[in-house]
Amino acid sequence: MYRYTRNMRGHGPTPPDARWPGAAKIAVQFVLNYEEGGENCVLHGDAASEAFLSDIPGAAPWPGQRHWNMESIYEYGARAGFWRLHRLFTGADIPLTIYGVASALARNPDQVAAMKAADWEIASHGLKWVEHKDMSEVEERATIDAAVRLHTEVVGERPRGWYTGRCSVNTVRLVAEEAGFEYISDTYDDDLPHWIEVGNRDQLIIPYTLEANDMRFATAPGWATGEDFFQYLKDAFDVLYAEGQAGRPAMMSIGLHCRLIGRPGKIAGLMRFIEHIRGHEGVWCPRRIDIAEHWAAIHPHRRWDRPSQMDKTAFVTKFGSIFEHSPWIAERAHGLELGPAHDSAAGVHNALCRIFRTASEQERLGVLTAHPDLAGKLAQADRLTAESTHEQSSAGLDSLTDQERETFTELNTEYVAKHGFPFIIAVRDYDKASITTAFHRRIGNDRANEFAEACRQVERIAEFRLKDILP
Repeated sequence: MYRYTRNMRGHGPTPPDARWPGAAKIAVQFVLNYEEGGENCVLHGDAASEAFLSDIPGAAPWPGQRHWNMESIYEYGARAGFWRLHRLFTGADIPLTIYGVASALARNPDQVAAMKAADWEIASHGLKWVEHKDMSEVEERATIDAAVRLHTEVVGERPRGWYTGRCSVNTVRLVAEEAGFEYISDTYDDDLPHWIEVGNRDQLIIPYTLEANDMRFATAPGWATGEDFFQYLKDAFDVLYAEGQAGRPAMMSIGLHCRLIGRPGKIAGLMRFIEHIRGHEGVWCPRRIDIAEHWAAIHPHRRWDRPSQMDKTAFVTKFGSIFEHSPWIAERAHGLELGPAHDSAAGVHNALCRIFRTASEQERLGVLTAHPDLAGKLAQADRLTAESTHEQSSAGLDSLTDQERETFTELNTEYVAKHGFPFIIAVRDYDKASITTAFHRRIGNDRANEFAEACRQVERIAEFRLKDILP
């Protein structure tokens, strides 16, 4: 048995209503990454200089050496870029979430004081602005703990949100296990928050963005001018705003960096975007912690028995009757590569049908013959399964007239004599009249075509049964 852990389903075809405060049609959330002073630098005890997200084309680490130009670009972010952004957002009365690298915050007390005075959220961006991918679990856990300690010392309170950025495959789990964060943002997988389960902890995830992000001024393909950035943000906002007007309000994250968007030629595009959204009603511009508190209150996590996490006994007990008197289908399906995408009616249906479709013809015939006659003797004697009883009664087959019952008996007899299995139809798609019409029509099919049609009807019946018990 293999379980595929990646979650491709997410909220599914009908995402929850965000119900943003004030009936807002969209939540536009601005993040300012504060990394200046926390980047790779031999002064910080690192093995080489920084090479990531700067205006130096093709920058590469300099092992054992300081990179004076790289350092000065980061310094620009702290000395000039931050204050330009501070004036813009405080002037627009839009609060920010700061992704603060703890060591950078410790080296920039004036900026921290300004963040706090503006009532901006200061979330954790790790201890240092370095890669986590090669850290052992022990090392990374210690680094996370150190980031929380230093952040708390410098800011005066522990961070409630976390974003690493340069994370490992273990980061989200380790941060969740730290158990002090109301949200984690090391994902880019949705337009709405969602929950994950890490052991006994229900952890809120607020996805972030790498595309509505000024980092693309420093990466290819990317932005060349502030107008490029503005146009992309405007297009993304306009689409999401229209979806919100249609009743599907979502979240738009925007990622910023002091040393990038803080440059005059780049920030002009951001200024135009802020003016654009201010011209629309129903736009909520919260901090990420505000989104976290709102989502936890409106959409608290609910644990349930997920099919992909069931042991074999529980899985067969739950789904063994979906295909009439054929628990072997559920037994085999449990051994497939199940995952979060199968934790729904459509997911389990797909798994069960895979087994049914690949079974031998004799095995599939056994499933067909396990079905009762439509409105037959078993129904009259109350000996149907609970599922069949419900289905036949939903089509009114439990209240036939004597003439109708006689007609069904004759049709059943003729059908079985010709095809060798009972007439099977997903009665919830029909009423008595249309069932009778289908009965007459299908009796005339050749055996091969009718066998295929009966199998399709069995799958449709299974779909209805699963929708009765699963999301």
